Amino acid sequence: MVFRRAKPSSWRRCKSALAFMLAVLAGSSGHAQDAPENCTHDAMLVFDSSGSMAEMGFNGLDTPRIFSAREALQRALPDITPVRRVGLMVYGPGPAEVCANVDLLLRPAPDAAVKIIHAVSQLTPGGQTPLTVSVKRAAEVLGAPDKPGTVVLVTDGKETCGGTPCRLAANLAADAPGLVVHVIGFQVRGDFFAWRSSAEAESYTDSNTVARCLADRTSGLYVSTETVDELTAALRQTLGCAAIG
Repeated sequence: MVFRRAKPSSWRRCKSALAFMLAVLAGSSGHAQDAPENCTHDAMLVFDSSGSMAEMGFNGLDTPRIFSAREALQRALPDITPVRRVGLMVYGPGPAEVCANVDLLLRPAPDAAVKIIHAVSQLTPGGQTPLTVSVKRAAEVLGAPDKPGTVVLVTDGKETCGGTPCRLAANLAADAPGLVVHVIGFQVRGDFFAWRSSAEAESYTDSNTVARCLADRTSGLYVSTETVDELTAALRQTLGCAAIG
């Protein structure tokens, strides 16, 4: 059998066809990023520990949401933190001024899995949901707008402290182009958790968190999850390398 080198023009046609197929595959995901994330960029996990995370899952027959979220973190983080510095911001529990309860528990650090898992295991869900302020502060911890970074928000869906996630998303997209925000909606329930008082919610279905626009407008991913397995996969997809849709 004799192998012949392809002519340059044939090779160019093959490259063009391959590029077209890859573009089609990337576009089919709806939220794929233009390029893989850089694991040298620090990440902040913003974790919802508001009162609704103590509620049961589907049909009220499952375990509290926070139990499932803890298990997913225990599964996912040990594979992620050896190659990426990750920090932790939580919101919800705290003193009576509930909308001020946003706590930076860990700045991005190497091999942070044990510290993050332990911190989340100590949380008792409570309070309201200042998710907009939490994401803004996480971005500041990462050095935005001057430095690139990744924020991963895990939430069951609602903003209850008057924040405007879509306005923040627009500001981040304009002023901090190196920052990507991924949003993981965990057991979001539209009938109970859609923020109907906000005009921002009008463009999002009841089954999606209003915070989805944070992902949509910063080239991030929005991942809807229901089970521990799905949440584990979403954490690996967004915090791991590389994050693709």
